Amino acid sequence: MQRNRQIRRPPKPKDDFESKLLDLARVTRVSAGGKRLRFRAVIISGDKKGRIGVGVAKGKDVAQAVEKATRLAKKNLLQIPIVEDTIPHSVEAKSGPALVLLKPQKRGRGLVAGGTVRVICTLAGIKNISSKIIGRTRNKLNNARATIKALKKLKITNNQETNTKQETNIKHQ
Repeated sequence: MQRNRQIRRPPKPKDDFESKLLDLARVTRVSAGGKRLRFRAVIISGDKKGRIGVGVAKGKDVAQAVEKATRLAKKNLLQIPIVEDTIPHSVEAKSGPALVLLKPQKRGRGLVAGGTVRVICTLAGIKNISSKIIGRTRNKLNNARATIKALKKLKITNNQETNTKQETNIKHQ
């Protein structure tokens, strides 16, 4: 007689990434047989410690598109240099017609950003920043791509690096 034994697997480690659905669109492809309907999901994933990713995927239903986009967002992560809860310097980037300008702010000023940029900065862990979407588009995907492109351009200087190391030493004492 054989017993039904349960296989005990160790629990999956919970990742510290938070995901947010930025955009969900119904897209169609017209063929000879008619319109083929699919869904496109744009997901932003971040750990609020300087890592951020954007995932774009299509699926036959909403759940499939969202799941696929979340996987892609976690796969394509970007490390952002954050100095004193803000970015090291001003930066701008363009993606399609979307042009995004990001400026560092003093401590306590807060997150002065709207829409897409606000979501991305929140999930990245940037607390003090000012932004402006200058481009002539309201397309969230293009704005997200422009923001990520701008954050990729950020560089940290040696002077800023020593300041952040000194700050962390003071906090840990």
